[in-house]
Amino acid sequence: MQQHYDTAIIGGGLAGLIAALELANKGRSVIVIEKSNRLGGRAMTNTQHGIHLNMGGHALYKTGRAYQILQEHGVKLEGGNPSPNTNFIWNKELYAITPNPVSMLTSKLLTFSGKINLMRLFLKLGKLDAERIPAAMSVRQWAETEVADPKVRHIFYAICRTATYTLDPDHQLAAPALAQVQRSLKGGVLYVDGGWQTIVDQLRQKAQQAGVHIVSGKSVREIAHADGSVQKLIFADGEELRISNVVCTASPSESAKLVQGAEATALNRWKTEARPVTAACLDLGLRKLPVSGLHVAFGLDQPIFFTDHSAGAKLSDNGEVVVHLIKYNSPGTVNKRADEKLLHDTMTMLHPGWEQEVVTKQFLPTITVVHDYPHIAKSQSAAVGPEVPEIRGLYVAGDWAGHGELLADASAASARRAAEAIIRKHA
Repeated sequence: MQQHYDTAIIGGGLAGLIAALELANKGRSVIVIEKSNRLGGRAMTNTQHGIHLNMGGHALYKTGRAYQILQEHGVKLEGGNPSPNTNFIWNKELYAITPNPVSMLTSKLLTFSGKINLMRLFLKLGKLDAERIPAAMSVRQWAETEVADPKVRHIFYAICRTATYTLDPDHQLAAPALAQVQRSLKGGVLYVDGGWQTIVDQLRQKAQQAGVHIVSGKSVREIAHADGSVQKLIFADGEELRISNVVCTASPSESAKLVQGAEATALNRWKTEARPVTAACLDLGLRKLPVSGLHVAFGLDQPIFFTDHSAGAKLSDNGEVVVHLIKYNSPGTVNKRADEKLLHDTMTMLHPGWEQEVVTKQFLPTITVVHDYPHIAKSQSAAVGPEVPEIRGLYVAGDWAGHGELLADASAASARRAAEAIIRKHA
């Protein structure tokens, strides 16, 4: 291993690769260290029998920071939109509603007053200035104030958790959540051809072309520091690398473990305040959908979502259908068997006979969707990163280090902030 780099980046996911590329393009010498044998983290795609399965359903927001930053780096983002034909599940019955006046007025899900309330909600979401929402207002507080009909509130909650992948209305901050809902309604989302591995592979290629050295299958044991500055990395195999700048894209808890004395730094606060979100995901490759035309369904009385990604993107080599089901978990709540049964039962309700069409199947009982998100406790604190104030040369990035951004947008934006901070330091 070369012993002279400007910056070491821990983690080869989206945040790590984007930070590496940004730094290398500014003439910095960079090494990326990934403990797994594969790059990408939760952006990896598993290919089985010619079918490309993401780690749960992934969507790229077209007006989000990740889409913008990836395009700036020349990453080709090919794919399509999800089906506009939306259905809602209530009490094991299916109701079709799309965001247009005719569909809203003719649906049997709502009373007449509920239909009017739903139309007003969509109008409100279209005109809303999310930045003017009180900083400490939760999603539930906003909904209870702004949405009168109880069943329409269920629809709002379903849309909100699908846009943010988070089920925590009592703690989730309304302003960033509603801004994300607006992105999904106005700009739409992209389902990526070939899965998100295509993004990872392009980032890797561009980073290596820019001179980034990538090492996989190697674990960092410690980020050693002295006199308030980063000194070196110590690896699990005992090898050491002298370095003055480190961008850590691990989770808040993992980042804190790598730093001796983290209790006296912002890392400890970020770890303590973090509210990781998990989900149960059932990803299926099918020969065909048993019920044609049924591509999207939101659960209202259950926190579930079904989507046919192959209706918008090419995710198989031979025309198979790729669908994803997700059951959103409240922070700290997991029941693997019950979640798997709920997802199977939901698929059976939507597409009876689906089990006879299975080509490949992937069940992820407790995948971490995001390591943290904007919530009420965090609204009282300073923003996360990019610098760790107590240790010069140590920076953080990842889905938990957003400044109001969520999910992949937080990963991309925080990676850029970390890179820019390093570039300013050495300007």
